[in-house]
Parts: sequence; C-alpha cells; structure tokens
Amino acid sequence: MTVRSRHSYTRRVIDTNDLLAAFLPVVCAADWIAVDTEADSLHAYPEKVCLIQISTAAGDRLIDPLARIDIDPLLDALTAHRLIMHGADYDLRLLRKHHEFVPGAIFDTMLAARLLGDRQFGLSSLVEKHLGVKLEKGPQKANWARRPLTERMEKYARNDTHYLKPLSDKLRHELEQRGRLAWHEESCARLIDESTRIAPSDMDSVWRVKGSHALSRPALALLREIWRWREAEAVAANRPPFFMLSHELMVDIAEAVANSKPVDALIPRHLTPRRRDGLADAIQRGLELSTDQHPEFIRHRSRRPNEAERRRYTELERRRNARAHQLDIDPTLIASRGTLGDLARSWDKHAPELMQWQRELLA
Repeated sequence: MTVRSRHSYTRRVIDTNDLLAAFLPVVCAADWIAVDTEADSLHAYPEKVCLIQISTAAGDRLIDPLARIDIDPLLDALTAHRLIMHGADYDLRLLRKHHEFVPGAIFDTMLAARLLGDRQFGLSSLVEKHLGVKLEKGPQKANWARRPLTERMEKYARNDTHYLKPLSDKLRHELEQRGRLAWHEESCARLIDESTRIAPSDMDSVWRVKGSHALSRPALALLREIWRWREAEAVAANRPPFFMLSHELMVDIAEAVANSKPVDALIPRHLTPRRRDGLADAIQRGLELSTDQHPEFIRHRSRRPNEAERRRYTELERRRNARAHQLDIDPTLIASRGTLGDLARSWDKHAPELMQWQRELLA
C-alpha cells in the first residue's frame, strides 16, 4: 500500500516524452489551464526553467524540462488557451528567453488583486483571504534543479497553480462587479508585450554596476575587465556571479587599483588560487589599456521643468491621487511619478503610451 502511494505520487512529474505525449490531449481539451514555473537563479548561472507547473480540471502536473524532453508541443498547446498565472512577468520573461514562448492571453491574479485594491497581493495572502486556505511558505529558495524533487518541493510547486482557478473566478467576478474587467484584460495584454519583448544587450552599460557612477575613467576600465572575468567564471562554474565577487567588491577593487592602493585585503578568501590569478590578469588588462580605451562617463541629460510643466504635474498628480483614493487602488497603477513627468512635458506625445483605462482616469 505504501509503495503504490509513493509510485502514484512520483508519476505526477512528467519527465519522459511518452508521458508528455499522453498529457498533451489533456492540455488541448482543457477548459482552463493554470501555469507557473520554477527556476534556479539562486543556484545556477545563467538561470534556466527547472519546472513547469500546470493545473487543469483533471488535476495538477509537474513537467520537468531538465529531463531532456521536447516541451515545444506542450508550449504550442498552451498558446491556444488563456492561461491563469500569478505575477506572470518573471515567468513570461523566462519562458520567452529560454523557450521562445509567448502566450496568446493570460489572467494574472496578482494584477487582478491590485486593480481591486488589495495591498497584500502575494499568492499565499490571496488564497487565504479569498479561499480560506493557508499555504505553507515552503522551499521558495530551494534548488529547483536538484533531482529527485523532495515530496515537500513537489507539494509546494503544485500549490502554486492548484488554487489559481477558484481564485481567478472570485477575482474575475469582483472585477466585473466593479466595472474593471476591461482594465485587467488591457493590463494583462500590456504585461505580455512588455515581458516578452527582447531588448538588445547594451554591452557598454551591462557592467556598470551600482556604485560605478562615482569611479574615474581608469577605474571604470578596471571594473569592466573585472566584470568580464567574473561573468566568464560564473558561466563556467554554473554559479551566480555574486558567488565570485559582489558588485560592491568589484567597485572597491577597481577604485583601489586605480588609486595605487593595496587590494589584497579586498580579495575574498574563498577564491581559489586559479581564480585569484584570473582576477589579477583581469586587473592587469585594465591597467594596460590606453586612455582612449577607457570607458566614457555616461551623462544623463535632464532639465528642470519650467513653471507651466510644474503646474501641469501638480494637477495631474492631484487628479491621479483623487481617482486612486476614490477607487481605493495604488495611485502608481494609474501612472508612476515618471509617467506624470512625461505627461506634464507633453501630453500629446506621451498619452498614447498609457493604457486606455489609465488615459480615461487622467483625462
């Protein structure tokens, strides 16, 4: 009896092409589908999708992308459905980056809760509030690349999608009652667009970590070489870069070397002799660069708003806050401070960047 129960439990993880093929008809025929993912960003570099959780009326299933199965047919089947997700932006970025997946439509329960005025919009809070179920916080920071998954990890992963359908039903009903369902649909479409848009990497800024703005040009040259060394080491070791050197240490080392100060005390003890040598080589490369090879300072051009723009900003902010108070929602859902500044400078230019429901509330 115990063996049969354990076997039934582990079969919830789909880790072969045959099991996935048998599951695809369930996905294709489903009236609704809830989806979530787990990644290993705290344990590996670059991150990857380690688990895909799917719930339908037929039950909860875990798909293992690390098992060398072809998940493209699954992703193709998912595009035909409006997926129920929670806080979908990270999941969408991950699936787009690693699997070129873009859903046709989603219902994001976090967005729905925020548009209804919830200030506590984490999944656990919403499930407890609307469904009366208290979820175990569980192994949120676990290494999701480990195999086999523990029973606790599987339970936690399944819970991420198990309650999304009843939760979405309650939230959808409230959105309809308050006349905000169209707001949510437009917001979800914007979320898909922004989360799946691939921006080209800016190699002149990717290495400019926090604190680098205060460095001299020679120090910036050193920082760039140290960052390149750290990036290569992180990829080779399949470990997040901060395990090698933190941003703060990179900046401190670059500044010290540029000012001819000793750096031995700054080098972490955990670095192996090979890595210490690699870091020393990176520093030497930075020192050997000529002045014309040093990175330029990035100067952000900004101008002070004139009196008319300040008045428009104040009026827009007053209007935004009044509507947010009336609707009992976070004012930044209507427009952020940066957006208000853009609108104050030129409404005609920047108003089209707003969603329709945001424009109507501000107009």
